[in-house]
Amino acid sequence: MRLQNRDQQAFSYLYDNYAAALNGIIYRMVEDKELAEDILQEAFVKIWNNFSSYDTGKGRLFTWMLNITRNLTIDTLRSKGYKKQAKISSDENSVGNLSDDGKIAERFDAMGIRKQLANLKPEQRSIIDLAYFNGYTQDEISKEMGIPLGTVKTRMRTAIIELRKMLQYN
Repeated sequence: MRLQNRDQQAFSYLYDNYAAALNGIIYRMVEDKELAEDILQEAFVKIWNNFSSYDTGKGRLFTWMLNITRNLTIDTLRSKGYKKQAKISSDENSVGNLSDDGKIAERFDAMGIRKQLANLKPEQRSIIDLAYFNGYTQDEISKEMGIPLGTVKTRMRTAIIELRKMLQYN
């Protein structure tokens, strides 16, 4: 096979015909276009460097390439670097870090929610305020208020149901 002889044209053919399919599989796993492209590039380097280990008797070429790509994607997702970067990205994109906090509050005011919050029980009001106006997660609310996570979830759900009822009648 030309690939075992490290034929550049054969590798180009391989890339042209399989890259899109492999990239689609990677993207479904990572849901990040740039990361998927990085993993795809790394996968093809690994395929190129390890082509001598491909055994036609064990399966189709695409299946072999798919296994390399999938394993590399899983390794990337499990890596400390990926987890750390994902945490940094989520922190940067959290509601509490938006510089446009005034506009978010205005949007809620336009829906009449701020006004309706006064009609909620104080414990429900504070949870909604922390979650929707300050960008806290339910876990953060639990720690901030010193109450169990289950209680936060129940109060938030009850408050949202109450707000829905109030907004339907207005």
